[in-house]
Amino acid sequence: MSAITLSAVEKWYGDVVVIKGIDLEIEPGEFVVFVGPSGCGKSTLLRMIGGLEETSRGQILIDGRDVTDQPPSGRGLSMVFQSYALYPHMSVAENMGFALKTAGAPKAEIEQKVAAAADVLKLDALLDRRPKDLSGGQRQRVAIGRSIVRDPTAFLFDEPLSNLDAALRVEMRYEIAKLHQRLGKAMIYVTHDQVEAMTLADRIVVLEGGHIAQVGRPRDLYENPANLFVAQFIGSPKMNVMPVTMSATGYSLPGGRGGAAAGKGAATRLGIRPEHITLCAPGEGQLDGTVDVAEYLGADTFLVLDCGLEEKVTVRVIGDSALRPGATTGLAFDPARLIFFDANGQAL
Repeated sequence: MSAITLSAVEKWYGDVVVIKGIDLEIEPGEFVVFVGPSGCGKSTLLRMIGGLEETSRGQILIDGRDVTDQPPSGRGLSMVFQSYALYPHMSVAENMGFALKTAGAPKAEIEQKVAAAADVLKLDALLDRRPKDLSGGQRQRVAIGRSIVRDPTAFLFDEPLSNLDAALRVEMRYEIAKLHQRLGKAMIYVTHDQVEAMTLADRIVVLEGGHIAQVGRPRDLYENPANLFVAQFIGSPKMNVMPVTMSATGYSLPGGRGGAAAGKGAATRLGIRPEHITLCAPGEGQLDGTVDVAEYLGADTFLVLDCGLEEKVTVRVIGDSALRPGATTGLAFDPARLIFFDANGQAL
């Protein structure tokens, strides 16, 4: 039995449909990440699952039980928001145990569950502190701890790390991954961060305009995107996409050079990741380009080149590159890594 099942779920605001008939099954213990551009409906869908938004049409099942019309308190879920929403006058322990206290749980049970959650989240030494005495990462751990003590069927995370600085985001991403391993509970996580999605998810749900563009493991979405939208949304830097002209034997890029491409006669565009392009002498490979920007990142350098196409071409080079802005180079494509798309943007 799935932990959470969405069947033809829709959300309407008047005559405007923002969630358009979504079907999805989330298995027990699975970590699912919702990603997509702003306004695609990922947070709305999460809030519908949690009961914070009414479901206009369709059905939501949790552990096989229909909760479509149930309030949040009747769904057995726990939600962690972007805002920590901690009570400033309460200690860490009181914040974590507040939901149990209001539910009338015995004091001994509250203390035991708070202690267990604090041990998991390394908050043992902070239980007597107030929120104002904590760092941003510690406050987020308290908010997560407050969810853990309720022993929910699943956890819902709505961009929980967006208020943290870069170093804390890395630390908390690790903490959430370890937490998932320890608890073994289903987790649904909304983010716009590529790294969070790729590193945390068992499966990624890519949303576009209120519907699902593709669902799959991070590797599947990265290596085999179903369409142009997914191809350019998943991955940083995004996939290079360029127009192609097809013949019986292969493809040609603007400028005349190209390569073999059996069975891709319907293609109008070609996609290739920055790391699947190598530098070569001008006149060789598939394209020539002039370096526009060289972005040195330590382990990698991203070269952004003007190849006379509609969009610039990005190449990932391991370590540093001797090429500087204004230099000309050839670009050779790995033929095994090419992805072709038809006029409708669907992968062939």
